[in-house]
Amino acid sequence: MHKKHHSTSKLHIRKGDTVSVLSGNYRNKQGTVLKIFTKTYRATVEGMNMVSRHCKPTAKNPQGSIEKREAPIHISNLMLIDPATGGATRIGRKRNEAGKLERYSKKTGETIKNG
Repeated sequence: MHKKHHSTSKLHIRKGDTVSVLSGNYRNKQGTVLKIFTKTYRATVEGMNMVSRHCKPTAKNPQGSIEKREAPIHISNLMLIDPATGGATRIGRKRNEAGKLERYSKKTGETIKNG
């Protein structure tokens, strides 16, 4: 397996954020981020990018089955929904009075609650 040439950088979305999908079959749909994969720059979003997985027959499920589950989407195809306006917005980072980095909406300038 080859190594990636870039180090993982800070991501503009986090688990629990409401995001809008920018491209693909689920374009303009909104969902909640379930999991972030920092090394591959991907995230799973609730109800988006559904794929079929074939499950082998087991003792509990002797028939086997085909289940639908979310596949990861590249983070560049996701945009955070601003809690204040309900529209998609870009994200910036600035330090607060305590010196801690916090995210803010580029549209409204309001800070976005982390988590």
